[in-house]
Amino acid sequence: MAFPPKFLDEIRTRVPVSDVVGKRVKLQKRGREFIGLSPFNNEKTPSFTVNDQKGFYHCFSSGKHGDIFSFLMATEGLNFPEAVEKLARDVGLEVPQETPQERVRMEKRAGLHEALEIACKFFERCLTQPVGADARAYLEGRGLDQETIRRFRLGYAPQGNSMRVALEGNGITEDLLLEVGLLRRPDDGRVPYPFFRDRVLFPISDRRGRIIGFGGRLMGEAKAAKYLNSPDTPLFDKGRTLYNLASARQASHDGHSVIIAEGYMDVIALDRAGFKGAVAPLGTALTEVQIEEVWRLAPEPILCFDGDAAGARAAMRVADRALPLLKPGRSLQFAYLPFGEDPDSLIAGQGACAMKDILSGSRPLVDVIWSYEKTRKPLDTPERRADLETRLYHSVSEITDQGVQQHYRQAFRERVWQAFRNERGGRGQVRGNGNIGRFASMEGPSIGNLSANVAAMRQRRQQIVLATIINHPILLDDFAESLAQLSLTQKLDKLRQEIHHWHANSQGLDAEDLKRHLSSNGFDKQVEILTSEEVLSHAAFARELPENADFQLDSLLPAREGLQQTIALLSRARRKEEVLAHGRAAAGEGTEESERRFFASRQIMAEEVVEMLGGDENDLG
Repeated sequence: MAFPPKFLDEIRTRVPVSDVVGKRVKLQKRGREFIGLSPFNNEKTPSFTVNDQKGFYHCFSSGKHGDIFSFLMATEGLNFPEAVEKLARDVGLEVPQETPQERVRMEKRAGLHEALEIACKFFERCLTQPVGADARAYLEGRGLDQETIRRFRLGYAPQGNSMRVALEGNGITEDLLLEVGLLRRPDDGRVPYPFFRDRVLFPISDRRGRIIGFGGRLMGEAKAAKYLNSPDTPLFDKGRTLYNLASARQASHDGHSVIIAEGYMDVIALDRAGFKGAVAPLGTALTEVQIEEVWRLAPEPILCFDGDAAGARAAMRVADRALPLLKPGRSLQFAYLPFGEDPDSLIAGQGACAMKDILSGSRPLVDVIWSYEKTRKPLDTPERRADLETRLYHSVSEITDQGVQQHYRQAFRERVWQAFRNERGGRGQVRGNGNIGRFASMEGPSIGNLSANVAAMRQRRQQIVLATIINHPILLDDFAESLAQLSLTQKLDKLRQEIHHWHANSQGLDAEDLKRHLSSNGFDKQVEILTSEEVLSHAAFARELPENADFQLDSLLPAREGLQQTIALLSRARRKEEVLAHGRAAAGEGTEESERRFFASRQIMAEEVVEMLGGDENDLG
């Protein structure tokens, strides 16, 4: 029996090839693929590969290649219907029963494909004849040679009724021509006329390379759309179809990047320049179905956009559609072309190397969203910054995969914090007559008070770092090196060394185990101080998670971000030590140079007080 294509595609979507093959072959992950010993030959070196994203297996030793159905047929002796029924049962799908109506429908679809194939050959012939002279001149003017025209099966739809006459002479009825979109029936009841007239035609195929429609570029000066696609038919839906998809599938298998351009000529130009994995939507923004389709070819296809404001908006429209569909390892890359250029014009004017440079500089989806939202509105007030965070987190909330959503949330938190942190760092800069930031109208505090405040704050931050590690030792895997580079007081330094010793020898990263180890080695008093309210009241993120809390990576984000921020503050303080030492030495020298060093040290200490009083301490909470 013949199974509906949508039913077969549903099985392929639900059943990874590695799951089917893995029941017979021991597979190992190697990059994007799995590798194992051939089930078809006796071999010692693995030559059998499986690619879930592309939905096939390939055996280099035997040359066998196929999908989940052919693998069962080859290894279990099943025929095709039996393989389909077995896999359908495995995933709980009910096998549709072929009815007389279904059989008629499938036969009809085969007739539609045949009619379009005959039409495609007719249009190809017309392009080579005198009637296609202007169309040939247009294509040659765009730099296309005969081999390219032949390979992409470009054609010409003449004016008049010659197409209809030729196809009806091949047994294609008027009703069939209407159904495949080659004829259009006027609303006033007149005789149907050809849908494409005086146009260069670009055949559009399905994933299997069968012609399902056409795109046409107007040659004359008639008041009609410059570009025109086939109307929707039983075979063709422009929102679900991509130009050059069948060729791009093979190119992707051969190792080419998948590139999404805007139009037919861009795809052809990219292909001629060596970028064989190019596809294009059909005159509309990329749809969710088309995004899913390109993900079947590559996990991170590259989209090409103009480098102007319109290109940025177009990129965001695609980003908005892609966000709910994101999965681990599956995203989009964005390449921005110079203003006024498209791939066709860029390659024609500057060559393939220029296009390669553009593609190699493509940016990930997270960067595109961040750049767009950060630059679209001013960020000079707290309210506007809050609005940026709201917009970013609204985008994050659209991601349905919780793992991907968590990482986007963390990425945006870090970027927002860093962007605003840099601006806050500017508040302590010298302005006007040399007074410090918002202390300009105040008499400067004494050096003694500044030194005491700075020293107390540094020690508190050192305590917070170690308290966070003691309560969340799992963070040592990421922060051990940064922790080792900090300058600590003598007592805290000994405690840090013991923590590193425990980390190097521990079988796990359990907080209670760490506390027991420290207590048994004479650090019980310090642990008590560090985990006391006196320290933790300054940094809520350093506290232990509640005992009844479900552990999730997201629950560690406050501790991770707080620890990262506190280490950064301490590292910056260490870099200031040398200047402060110069200032202390200069206090009694009395020379002009010593006075300069003295005021430099005073300024640095004042900056640290500005940070303490201006929000840094609050950031720790």
